[in-house]
Amino acid sequence: MKYYISIDIGGTAIKYGVLAEDGSFLSRGETPTEAARGGPAILEKVTGIAARLWETAVISGICISTAGMVDPERGEVFYSAPLIPHYAGTSFKKTMEARFGVPCEVENDVNCAGLAESVSGAGLGSRSMVMLTIGTGIGGCIVLDGKVLHGAGNSACEVGYLHMRGSDFQTLGAASILTEKVAAQKGAPESVWNGLRIFEEAKRGDPVCSAAIDEMVGVLGEGIANICYVIDPEVVVLGGGVMAQEEYLRGPLEAALREYLLDSVADHVRLAFARHRNDAGMLGAFYHFMQRQRG
Repeated sequence: MKYYISIDIGGTAIKYGVLAEDGSFLSRGETPTEAARGGPAILEKVTGIAARLWETAVISGICISTAGMVDPERGEVFYSAPLIPHYAGTSFKKTMEARFGVPCEVENDVNCAGLAESVSGAGLGSRSMVMLTIGTGIGGCIVLDGKVLHGAGNSACEVGYLHMRGSDFQTLGAASILTEKVAAQKGAPESVWNGLRIFEEAKRGDPVCSAAIDEMVGVLGEGIANICYVIDPEVVVLGGGVMAQEEYLRGPLEAALREYLLDSVADHVRLAFARHRNDAGMLGAFYHFMQRQRG
């Protein structure tokens, strides 16, 4: 049995584990990213994580999922938002292969989540799938015939920047915006509100929380519809912490999507909610590694 280190680098936390070649987890762990310390500090932290995991099994490869735009050929971050300073140019592949002497493959975190859902999650069995992660921003991934569509410059499906209503998709529809709106209308600091509390209050009939969720649903319905008109996917998978509220959101989201889609398109699109949750990045990084190594 072969074993692989898989590391998922997010803006808040770094998740890591050791997976067997059948995709099962031997171990899992998590540590704060400390993103403000910047790219060099993250590279050092990730190298340290890999060194510790190296001692737990005979490792055949290192799989990395990371925030930022990634060149999967070079295994390098080429663009990152200000959340992680000095992250562009971080070369995980070169560093890991030199340090550990095994192959390393690197992919964008949303692409990894999409690949995980396509291979063994909510998109299993589909030939065309779009994955959206709704969090601080909105990330996207297109998977066609089991392969991530990267685009000419490795920036395909950066849907958060889609122009909408005089703004953009993620500025209007991200989960972080939901929290900001509710906190502002309640006259309270954002620290006392989060997605979970907003949905709990909405379920109790709070009009402010209910209205804010309805507004987010409308934006998501319009944005997803615009994507569907271009891609015409079999399934759209929704991930991110707020999408754990499937029971509350499924009906309104399906209705909003139909409002903006022609019936001829809507009849062939299935809305699904991500299954892998916290493991998505690590699993997707592992699947990406396997695809790259098999050629």
